[in-house]
Amino acid sequence: MPLSRPAEREHIHTRTVTCQGFRRKDGLWDIEGHITDVKTYGFSNHDRGEIPAGEPVHGMWIRVTIGDDLVIREVEAVTDFAPFSACDAIAPNYEKLVGLKLGPGLRKQIRDRVGGVHGCTHLNELMGPVATTAFQTVFPILAKESLQARDENDDKPPRRNPLINTCHGWRSDGPAVKRISPELYTGDD
Repeated sequence: MPLSRPAEREHIHTRTVTCQGFRRKDGLWDIEGHITDVKTYGFSNHDRGEIPAGEPVHGMWIRVTIGDDLVIREVEAVTDFAPFSACDAIAPNYEKLVGLKLGPGLRKQIRDRVGGVHGCTHLNELMGPVATTAFQTVFPILAKESLQARDENDDKPPRRNPLINTCHGWRSDGPAVKRISPELYTGDD
C-alpha cells in the first residue's frame, strides 16, 4: 500500500542509498553501499564551481568484506562527489573498521574509530544499511545450508536462528517462526 496522496509540493532533493550483497568464491562476503545526494536545482560551490541540477552533491561508496561471523576483514571507501575537495582524503581511515562485528553496538564503534573529523558523516550513515544488507545476504544462505546439512545428517541439533526476536515479524511466538523454525517456536499452540 503506498503512502497517502501528499499536499501540493515541489521536489527539491533526492538521497539514494543502494546496497548489494555478494558471496565471493573464497567463501567471504562483499557488501557494497552507495549513497548519492542530488538537488533539482543548480547552485554554486566554492570547491567544485557550479553544480548543475541532477549532478550529485555527494556520491560515496563503501565495500566491506566479512566472514560468516559478520566480522569485517577488509574495507574500501571511495568518494566520487563531495562538496569539499578534501573529503576524499578520509577514505583510507575506513580501514580502521577492520575487526568490527556487524551487529549491536556497531554505530558507537564506528563513531569511536571514524567519527567526527576522522571520518565522513555520509559513509558512517551508510554503514547502517550496509550492516542490514549483510544480514539479508548472509543469514538466509547460511540458514538454507544449515537446513540442507540437517536433512543430510538428522542427528545434529537445530541451529539457532539469529533472526528470532530481532523484530515483531520474527518474534519467537509469532506465525513466521512457527512456520519457518517450528522447533524454536515458543507460542502456546
